[in-house]
Amino acid sequence: MLMSERSVSTDRPALRRLAARLGIAESYVDQTGGEQRVTTDATRERLLAAMGIDASTEARAVRALRRLRRKVQLQWIAPVRVVRQTSRTLRRVRIRVPTLHVHEIHWTLTLRTEDGIAREWRGSVHGGPARRTELELPVVPPLGYHDLTIELEAESERHSATQRLIVVPAQCTPPEARLQGRRGFGITANLYTVRSARNWGAGDLADLSALVEWTAQQGGAFVGVNPLHALRNSGYDVSPYSPITRLFRNSLYIAVENVPELAYDPWARERIASPEVQAELAELRRAHMLDYGRVTALRAPILDSLFRTFVAHERDAATPRARAYAQFVEREDPQLTQFATFMAISEREGPDARQWPEPLRDANGAAVAALRTELADRVDFHRWLQFEMDRQMGCVASDATRAGLALGVYQDLAVGSAPSGSDVWANPRLFVPDATVGAPPDMYSDEGQNWGLPAINPHVLRETRYDYWVRLLRAGFRHSGALRLDHALGLFRMFWVPVGAPAREGTFVKSFVNDLFGILALESVRHGALVVGEDLGTVPPEVPKVLQKWGVLGSKVVVFERGFHSGRFRSAAEYPRLALATVNTHDLPPLVGWLEQRDIILRSEVGDLTDPEQQRGMREGRTSDRWALIEMLIEAGLLPESARDNVRSEPLIAALHAFVRQTPSALVGLALDDLARESEPVNIPGIWQDKYPSWSRRMRESLETLLADPATTRMLGEGPEVAPVPSPS
Repeated sequence: MLMSERSVSTDRPALRRLAARLGIAESYVDQTGGEQRVTTDATRERLLAAMGIDASTEARAVRALRRLRRKVQLQWIAPVRVVRQTSRTLRRVRIRVPTLHVHEIHWTLTLRTEDGIAREWRGSVHGGPARRTELELPVVPPLGYHDLTIELEAESERHSATQRLIVVPAQCTPPEARLQGRRGFGITANLYTVRSARNWGAGDLADLSALVEWTAQQGGAFVGVNPLHALRNSGYDVSPYSPITRLFRNSLYIAVENVPELAYDPWARERIASPEVQAELAELRRAHMLDYGRVTALRAPILDSLFRTFVAHERDAATPRARAYAQFVEREDPQLTQFATFMAISEREGPDARQWPEPLRDANGAAVAALRTELADRVDFHRWLQFEMDRQMGCVASDATRAGLALGVYQDLAVGSAPSGSDVWANPRLFVPDATVGAPPDMYSDEGQNWGLPAINPHVLRETRYDYWVRLLRAGFRHSGALRLDHALGLFRMFWVPVGAPAREGTFVKSFVNDLFGILALESVRHGALVVGEDLGTVPPEVPKVLQKWGVLGSKVVVFERGFHSGRFRSAAEYPRLALATVNTHDLPPLVGWLEQRDIILRSEVGDLTDPEQQRGMREGRTSDRWALIEMLIEAGLLPESARDNVRSEPLIAALHAFVRQTPSALVGLALDDLARESEPVNIPGIWQDKYPSWSRRMRESLETLLADPATTRMLGEGPEVAPVPSPS
C-alpha cells in the first residue's frame, strides 16, 4: 500500500534506509566511549535535502530510494574503482550486461594507462536477461590513474562505459624511507606570526628558509608550517583553516625582495626605498598584531609593478622564466585560471561570490567567460603570483635539501574551504550548500562545534572520480617532505550540521574510506612524502588500525595523553612508533600560556566563560594537569624532586621537550612559540574574532634574535633522535 504524501506517521523505515545507504549515521558514540547519540529523523531529512534529495515524507523517501537503486542497477561498470596493486581482485572487472535477447554479445575491454598506451582484449558472453558478470584483465596495471572502457555489441546495438581505474600502493611512504631508519625532530611554526628585521610585517618564505637552515644546524629533520592556502587577507577572513581555496597558496608569503623582476624594476626599488614605505614598514614590523589589510595594501603596488616588468621583460620575450611560467599554467589549469578569475572578479564585485550578480555565480557560465577576457591582465597577474609563490617554495625545499634537512618542509592541509570562496564557486555540485562541518559535543564543548565550512558530498566526489581530492593532495605534497591532514577523521566520516541548526543536532556522514586512503597512498609514494593524520577528538575505534594499515602517522599530543581513570600521563615508552608526537597544538596556547591558564583567563575576559563553577572546574583541572605533568617528568628523571615545590617555566618546557624526544615516535614536533616562551594563543577555538583576534598575534622577538639566543637551543631539550626507529611490534 502506498503511503500518502500527507502522512504524519513517525514510522520512517524508507527514510532510514535511504539515509543509511547514503552514509548518514544512525547513531554515534561520544568521545568518552560511553554515551550513544541517536540521529533524529529531522536531521536525516535535512541532510538528505542538503544532498539534493527530497525525503520530507515517507512516500518521497520510497521514491528516492527506488531512483537510487535504479541508478546503480543501470551502471554497466562502476565509474571509479580504487584498488591496491597487490590485491587479488585487481584484475577482476565487474560489469553489468544489459538485457539483450540475442545468442551472443561481443565485448571489447580497453585499458588506457595514464602514459597514453592502450591495450585491447575481446571476447563474448551469452545474451539474455540483465545480469552482473566478471571479466579478467590479462595484465597487472601499473600504479596510477587509468581508464578502463567496456564496449558491448550485439547485432545493431552498441553500449560503452568507462571506469577510472586507480591502482594504488599498499601504504604511504614510510618514515624509514626518508629518515634512513632514524627518528626525526622538527620545529613547527605559524609562519605568519614570525617577526624579522626584513619582512613586511608578516612572516614569509625568506623567514621560512632561515628557520630551515637553523633547524638543520640543530640536527632537525623538518620544519612544519600552518596551512599556506590562499586567504583574503582582510577583515576577519584570515584563518588559515578557512581558506578561499586549498588548491593554491597565499601570496602574502612571497618574499618581495626575492622576486627576480625586482633586479630590473627601478620604480619598485625606488618605491621600497622611499621614506613613506620605509616608515610604514617600520611600523608594521613593530606591531604586536598582524594587520593583514595594511601589509597587503603596502605590497600591492610593488607586486603590480613587478608583474608588469615580468610581462615586458619575460613573458613577451619568451625567456626561460616565461617558459617556466607557461609550463606552470599548463600543469595547474584549468583550476589555476578559475582561481585567478575568481580573484580578478573579487577585485571588482567584492570578496563573497555568493553576493555577486547571479550570472557571475556560475563559474562556467558565459558571463564569467566574458569577464575573464575583459579582466585578462588581472587574471594573468594572479596566475603570476601563484607561479612566483611556487618558485619560492621550491627554493625553500632546495635550501632544506642542501642544509641536510631529511624531510624538508612539512605542510598542512586544512579540512575545508570557506563558503564564499573559489573552491565552492568553481565546484557547486561538490560542496553542499545547506550543511556545514564541525564536531559533536565533547568534553571541550558541550554544544559541539560548527566550523562554518560547507560539507563535501562524498557521492559527488566519487562520481567525479575523486579529481578534487587528487588535486588537493598534489597541491599539498608539492615541495613537501611530509603532509599533515587536519582532522584526518574526515577521511572516515564528517560531522554534518544542517544550516541554521545547533551543532548538537548534527551527525556523521561516512566517506569512502579505502578510496580516499588509497589515493592518498598513491600521491604520497609518488612525491616520496610522509603523511601525518590529525586524529584527535571523537575517534571511532577502527581509526588507529586503518591509519596503521595505510602507513599514516597518527598524532599524539602530550597534554592530551592523560588517562581518564588513572589520572596519570603516559610514559614516553607508551607512545606509538607510527606517530608525530608534540607537546601541544595550534588550538591551545603555547606552553607558558597553558601552564599559566591564559586560555581560561581569556575566555572569561571575552565573556565565553561566565559560569563561576565551570571556570573554577577548568582552572582546577589545569592545575591538576600541571602537577601530573611535573610528577611524570620527575619519574622520567627529567626534573629534580625539588620541582614538586617550585619549577620555572623554562626548565619545565625543556623537560617536556626532552620527554617528547625520548618517545619512540618517528617524528617529534617542537613549537617555535614554545622555544620563544610565548604565552598568548594564536587561536581560541569557538571565539569570534571581534572578541579575540585569532590568527593575528605576532611573536615578540625577531627571528634573528631568537635563533641567535643560546637559551633557544637549550629549550630544545635532548633526545635520541638519531636512534633507529623501532620495528613495529
